Amino acid sequence: MSETILSINNLSKHFYGLKAVDSLSFNVLDGQIKAIIGPNGAGKTTLFNVISGMFPATYGSMHFLGRNISGLKPHRIACLGVSRTFQNIQLFENMSVLENAMVGTHLRTKTGFIRSAFMLPGIRINENKARSIAMDMLSLVGLDNQAKMDAGSLPFGHRRKLEIARALATHPKLLMLDEPASGLNIKETEEFGELIKRIRSLGTTILLVEHDMSLVMSISDEVLVIDHGSKVAEGEPYVIQKDPKVIEVYLGVEESSIEAAH
Repeated sequence: MSETILSINNLSKHFYGLKAVDSLSFNVLDGQIKAIIGPNGAGKTTLFNVISGMFPATYGSMHFLGRNISGLKPHRIACLGVSRTFQNIQLFENMSVLENAMVGTHLRTKTGFIRSAFMLPGIRINENKARSIAMDMLSLVGLDNQAKMDAGSLPFGHRRKLEIARALATHPKLLMLDEPASGLNIKETEEFGELIKRIRSLGTTILLVEHDMSLVMSISDEVLVIDHGSKVAEGEPYVIQKDPKVIEVYLGVEESSIEAAH
């Protein structure tokens, strides 16, 4: 049986009395693709922000690879092996595709990307290493031929791939994807599904928030359903599809897509 890589215990995040995340507990297993679904406003992105250290938890604890990460700053959590993408793509548009991917390598090399621009003694070796890592990640997501292009000139789907390449350049043990299929057409969504499975096959555990039920049900090993920050159900996709509580949560929103996405 796979070991637990991430353990969330009674986690809560309150904003002036609003319980965005409310006493939530779940585990993510090593090598798993686990999806988190729920209606708009369910607390999914807030949960990601707490796990990645962007928001402090109000209550509860988080353990990654057996270490308590509650209260750690985002860069500390990233250094431990947790990387993420964002619902709204965040790239350096005036930098090249390769340079954007290289930004993610500063956790793997001894020198940060910004310092490398000054070419201090010993920096060139690290820069070459960063470039090699970044090109490997661009190749993985299919963007190696666009390495010299400005990131701002990429089509939308490729911009999402670049953000994933940059996240992978940190060499994460856990990759958190926040709505990776948002804004993509059917073909692009299918390609992303294959990319996510390929990333998992290389040893990276995946935790994703996603609204596209067809994608979720086709690639996930396990699905966590939340509403108003609380757990509604958790289990394998075929079980979640038939859970009366899940259907009630999605009633009038995505019920038909849940039942049809097997």
